[in-house]
Amino acid sequence: MFGIADYGAFVAAIILFLLIPGPGNLALITSTGKGGIRGGLAATLGVIAGDQILMWAAVAGVAALLSAYPMAFHAVQWLGAAYLAWLGLKMLLAKPGAAPILNIRPRQFFRQAMAITLLNPKAIVFYMAFFPLFVDPAQHQGLTTFGVMAATIAALTLAYGLIATLLTYFLAERLRANPRVSSTLEKLAGAFLIGFGVKLALSR
Repeated sequence: MFGIADYGAFVAAIILFLLIPGPGNLALITSTGKGGIRGGLAATLGVIAGDQILMWAAVAGVAALLSAYPMAFHAVQWLGAAYLAWLGLKMLLAKPGAAPILNIRPRQFFRQAMAITLLNPKAIVFYMAFFPLFVDPAQHQGLTTFGVMAATIAALTLAYGLIATLLTYFLAERLRANPRVSSTLEKLAGAFLIGFGVKLALSR
């Protein structure tokens, strides 16, 4: 199908990767908790936009460039780690009743989710290694093949984001009645963001 070897396995692999906890998932859940369904969907679109940029950057050979210049790779890696840790620290230090850290307007949720996605340079290397696993050399159709793969990932991410947003929203509606629980969960999310940042900084 469009030069993709075992399209069903490709779809299954993407779904599995979407379910793995990470900064993108955390941004989506936190955005929904603070901005409702509009916030969650905006964050989902931000993740999709960031993923598409990284995927096409990988196709264009950016991963090879980063491999050839390790200092550039590590600079982006540390930038991403610092951004995640900064967001997490702000959430940890926020006082009860303070303005949300992952902020109010859908456009801001979109930008923050896209930034979190883009500031993970290893994603480029991941896509560079992942795509060839499902490309059929005998039937490869160039950009068409990669375009179908990218569109599939975007569609699956949108569906996953919609489901996760709706589930999170209805849970958040019940939690809003208990400010102490909401504050604890926000600080827990902040701690996880710092953890993701540290993990990104220390990974090689």
